[in-house]
Amino acid sequence: MGEVRQSYLVAATSAVALLGDPAVAGGWDKPSALTEFSVGGLSGHLAHQIVRVRDVLASGNGTAGEPIELLEHYSRSPWVQAGLDHESNVFVRRGGEAAAADGAAALVERTQALLDVLITALPAEPADRVVHLPWADWSLTLDDFLLTRLVELVVHSDDLAASVGVETPALPESINGPVVELLARLAVHRHGATAVIRTLSRAERAPATISAF
Repeated sequence: MGEVRQSYLVAATSAVALLGDPAVAGGWDKPSALTEFSVGGLSGHLAHQIVRVRDVLASGNGTAGEPIELLEHYSRSPWVQAGLDHESNVFVRRGGEAAAADGAAALVERTQALLDVLITALPAEPADRVVHLPWADWSLTLDDFLLTRLVELVVHSDDLAASVGVETPALPESINGPVVELLARLAVHRHGATAVIRTLSRAERAPATISAF
């Protein structure tokens, strides 16, 4: 199995363990560290990074077209630079809250069951598998799509941990490395290399932000 696929499964397993932390259930209806997300809604969004992989695998090869590159994928995605009130971000928040509606225990049980399916399914997928993203209407290689989910799992695990006052899950370099690399590429694409270099090397000349999103 490819490294990205293995890293995704490790990060997903870590995320499910975090979802099952008693502190998450205890803060379920409280505001999270993300604006306009409850802890439960953020948990639902974190779990959705496993749901979406199940969904694209189930879509079949017949719907997939020529895959685009990752930078183009993010450039085309309206949520990347949209405000909180943009329909894409409102849709994400509603989806997270809907997934959380029946409580923490039910979400963990459903998500663990999906992860168990993926642990078997992902190693069996062809190395050159291309998947169609029906919500976006374009295609990515499976490994590129998993890298986008890896970023979501790592970033939102940190958000959720911060929301309930527990330590952010420790993840290996095989996960953090690709996530940092992709976020850096996106930051350069959005702000330019000079802004990123200054932020990393010259605090006195750093711009206000080099956020990838």
